[in-house]
Parts: sequence; C-alpha cells; structure tokens
Amino acid sequence: MTDFALRTDDEETGAPRRAAGSSFYFAMRILPRLQRDGMFEIYSFCRRVDDIADSPAPHSERLAGLARWRGEIDALYAGGGRPENRSLARVIAAFGLRKEDFLAVIEGMEMDAAEDIRAPDLARLDLYCDRVASAVGRLSVRIFGVGEADGQLLAHHLGRALQLTNILRDLDEDAAIGRLYLPRELLRDAGITDDDPRTALSHPAIATVCDDLVRRAREHFTQADAIMDRCPRPTVRAPRIMGKVYRRILDQLVARGWAAPRSPVRVGRLHLLRIVAQYGFV
Repeated sequence: MTDFALRTDDEETGAPRRAAGSSFYFAMRILPRLQRDGMFEIYSFCRRVDDIADSPAPHSERLAGLARWRGEIDALYAGGGRPENRSLARVIAAFGLRKEDFLAVIEGMEMDAAEDIRAPDLARLDLYCDRVASAVGRLSVRIFGVGEADGQLLAHHLGRALQLTNILRDLDEDAAIGRLYLPRELLRDAGITDDDPRTALSHPAIATVCDDLVRRAREHFTQADAIMDRCPRPTVRAPRIMGKVYRRILDQLVARGWAAPRSPVRVGRLHLLRIVAQYGFV
C-alpha cells in the first residue's frame, strides 16, 4: 500500500459529507485514515453515478451522464481525468483498484438508467447485484486488505446479501418510481402474473416471494460470515459491521411483515453504536 495523503474536506471532494447519511458511515469511520479516505472516495463515486441513474431525467440523458463517467474512469487510468477527481485517482493508485470493477458499477447503473426494471429473471437480478453491489465489494476488499481469494468471495456473498436486503427494504420506494426488483420466477411461482410494481406488491402472496428472497439473503450472509471468520480480524472489521447492520435490517423487515402498509425500517443509532463497539475494535 502506498503511503499517501488525501484531502477529505468538502472543498476538494465532499466525499465524507456524501457518506455521512449512509448505513455504512460508522463502518468506514473506524478504519485507519488511509483506508477511511479511500472508502469515502469509493462511496462518493457510487453515490454520484447512482444519482445519475435515479434522476428524473429522460433515460437517454441518464445514459449519457453515465457514459461521461465511463470516459472519466478511462481518463483516470490513463493518467488524466478532471481535477475534482484527483483524490479518486490517488486511491486507485494507492490500493491497486481495478478499472473493470468501476466499469461494472457503471454497467449496473446503466441497467437502471436504460429502463425501469420490472420483475427481472433470476439471472438478470444476480447480474444486477453483482454490478451494483459485489463490484463495489471488490473495490472495497482491496482497501480493507483482505486476501485476494477470500476478498473476491467475500465481495460476492456480502454484496449480494446487502443488495437483496436493500431490495426488500425499498419495495415501496422503488415501486413509486416504477421499479420492481423481485424476480419474475418467484412472482410467477406465487401466482403473481402482473409486473406492475404497485399491483404486484398488493397481491396477497407477496410475502411468499419476499420470504424466498430473505432466505437467499441469509444464505449469502452465512457464507460471508464464514469467510470473515477465517480472515485476520483487522481486515474485516468494516465489512463485519456492514453485515451486522444489514442483518439487523433484514430481521426487522421479517418481524414487520410484508403486508401493506409497510412501515419503514431503520437501525437506530444506539444499536449501530453497539455493533461498532462489538466488532469495530480488536
């Protein structure tokens, strides 16, 4: 790891400010400074491309915005790029981050930007999870210092666990903008044939679909825990906290149930601090 200094004030990148409202903020804050600054930059990049994909602009404009980010990533790896992204360039160099992982994140956002996703099949949903979550994990594990083989596996399983939890948490929020990420096969097996988001979510059998996705998320959490158990503890403090927070969200969703009206689920600050106290120090 290269020894380098990053400015993290709002005048240069605003990266810490962008991360402050995230469920991952505390997990990032407990990292040593170089890793913390690196994770803030990764999070900032993800937020910026996600904001493009989720904007109310026409699909063509969103895709054009993401195409500009493709060009920017190419430029950063060629030694150029815009001045406001120089901190991201230093993170890339310091931690040996792979260009293909940044591009995979953009490809995931392009899936959202190109059309309103509605009931993707399981293969497409898994590809989406890989791009928008596991690719971020592949960038992150290099910053955490997890070994290559275990790092790739951890990114695969924890990324999917987190994203499936996000999908279940955000059912109504996504439906409000015309999106439905629940997989087509599970909907059909439950007798739900209409992929209109609001219609599908009001179906009496929606709990069957959600419970199946909960099972899949928990399997990924279990696999991720097994990987982290065999890694040096300092390298997995942050992902351990992320996993525990999202397991809590998943458990709260199950306890709340899936019938409308579905009240929002959040992990309270006190519980977050307890998780950080338990897993954030060695």
